[in-house]
Amino acid sequence: MADGEADWWKGAIIYQIYPRSFQDRSGNGIGDLNGIRQRLDYIAGLGVDAIWISPFVKSPMRDFGYDVSDYFAVDPLFGSLEDFQALIREAHQRGLKVMMDQVLSHTSNEHPWFLESREGRTNAKADWYVWADAAPGGTPPNNWLSVFGGSSWQWEPRRGQYYLHNFLREQPDLNYHCPEVQEAILEVCRFWLEMGVDGFRLDVCAFYFHDRQLHDNPPAEADLTGSHFLFNPYSLQSHIHDISQPENLAFLERLRALCDEHDGRVLLGELNQEGGEQLHHEYTGPRRLQLAYGYWILGADELDAASIRQIATDLRFGPDDGWPCWALDNHDFHRAVSRLGFEEEPDAALIILIALTCMRGACCVYQGSELGLPNAEVPYDQIVDPYGREFYPAFHGRDGARTPMPWDATKTHAGFSEAEPWLPVTETHSKLAVAQQETLPGSTLNRLKTFLNWRKDKATLRQGDMEFLDLPGNVLGFTRTLGDESICCLFNLSSDEVLIELSADTQHVPMEGHGFAAVFEDNRIALPAHAAYFGINR
Repeated sequence: MADGEADWWKGAIIYQIYPRSFQDRSGNGIGDLNGIRQRLDYIAGLGVDAIWISPFVKSPMRDFGYDVSDYFAVDPLFGSLEDFQALIREAHQRGLKVMMDQVLSHTSNEHPWFLESREGRTNAKADWYVWADAAPGGTPPNNWLSVFGGSSWQWEPRRGQYYLHNFLREQPDLNYHCPEVQEAILEVCRFWLEMGVDGFRLDVCAFYFHDRQLHDNPPAEADLTGSHFLFNPYSLQSHIHDISQPENLAFLERLRALCDEHDGRVLLGELNQEGGEQLHHEYTGPRRLQLAYGYWILGADELDAASIRQIATDLRFGPDDGWPCWALDNHDFHRAVSRLGFEEEPDAALIILIALTCMRGACCVYQGSELGLPNAEVPYDQIVDPYGREFYPAFHGRDGARTPMPWDATKTHAGFSEAEPWLPVTETHSKLAVAQQETLPGSTLNRLKTFLNWRKDKATLRQGDMEFLDLPGNVLGFTRTLGDESICCLFNLSSDEVLIELSADTQHVPMEGHGFAAVFEDNRIALPAHAAYFGINR
């Protein structure tokens, strides 16, 4: 494999697919692997480089695939191993890499490993999960909390002990202090690498290890007044003992070494909110993750040029720094059009997404973002997300970002399925369906397709160094430089036209074909609202 091919992930656009909601081919109202295969031409046509498929391995679906009961099998809801092999083959034929979600911090409580572990304290898998005796009086061993509410400890009468679960009680945490667990997980990853996947998105990869001494977490130091996380007491602790332990790094190095045995494979890690910048520096260090993302932008209720620039500055973007993976939307957060208050001007979300694709790093585009979908309103009686049902009505959960992809407003359930979908297709989404937008030259879909396909062969925008420009107002600007070529990138994130005056010694040749209009004359650029400008200096 050529060096450039091995570094395909630098500047890659990764299209995230939530398989339950992408395309149903089996007729049961749930999307599947063959549905993804059916839409590969559409995905390739967007101008992306790779797909990341959220979990599709065998699971009781208490957390919709993030509770694995068999790491080596495709869940029958989604198809078979043969279907996945066909998907890899056909994606590769279209020049698309395939990344799969790996949920390695915990399993389902129906996984055979856990069923054996819970039976007693002396069996072969007794130490494969995190077990602890009760504190005096029978209470849990410490104050650790679950992300999904309540204590992160669940009593198991068969062993007379508590087990740790950072999420649902049906998702017991693996004990990575046990060497056999690490070996078993590496075998899982080797299986899929040998099948041909091009990398892994590592779910909550800072959660693998815990403090052996089970020390209590201290209270959070940050002022959470007004925080949208305040509905969940998990935010009131500083999670210095239950997650983000130093041992994580050594295991990630082992996993990276395994991936490096196979050419061009990439690790994309999900980092947690607390201390995310420092984790990014550590986790994307040499021989660790190639890419990582946190919640800096995904969790933001407001974004402007200054805040985006500050996030990038905190993460650092020098030649020797790690590479972030930018994301405006994904399956865990309300869609940006609604979250950022852009339902009346979706171009405001589009220009932020396009700006992120031009910054140093990779970028994930979540299914439906290319359509400018707002968050769907899902009535309480149709909410299935356990997180949403636990904290309703303070938090309505994640289902609004997980509803089915609208393909054609003229078809049943917008072309997603002939059967009743597992989540509803809203009228708002149907109006923004793919078939309807494809016929409109100025649609969000067509504008993003035009831009991503233009960007695709711009090595400087994908791999170049980045330097920010000092610009007035809500304009984000930077240069990307690779060798002798430098590209000036300007993004007007405001709702008004902005006049930018470049320095007299700046010699730009405006670039064309990206789909944005700006007037460049005498080193002055008239940049319309929610528009971009690209100028090249060779």
